[in-house]
Amino acid sequence: MEKVAKVLGVTKEAILQFSDDAVINYFNTFNDNSFNNGAYNSFNCNFNPIDKLMEALEANKELYEKLLASEREKIEILNNK
Repeated sequence: MEKVAKVLGVTKEAILQFSDDAVINYFNTFNDNSFNNGAYNSFNCNFNPIDKLMEALEANKELYEKLLASEREKIEILNNK
């Protein structure tokens, strides 16, 4: 029981005292459906995610080009031996 409680992130007592009615009553207390509260407003992004994605893509492109140049140098060295 202790292992199950740990995996679920609850106490053993919470499992033993579980009841469907208590869960239903708990979730019925969440009656604010506005978009100004809760999870809908919890993500305040102060940057443009698309810009960050494009920066990451450009960085990957630069790294790929450096790797490609390095491999070409290796091939040139091996061909000259």
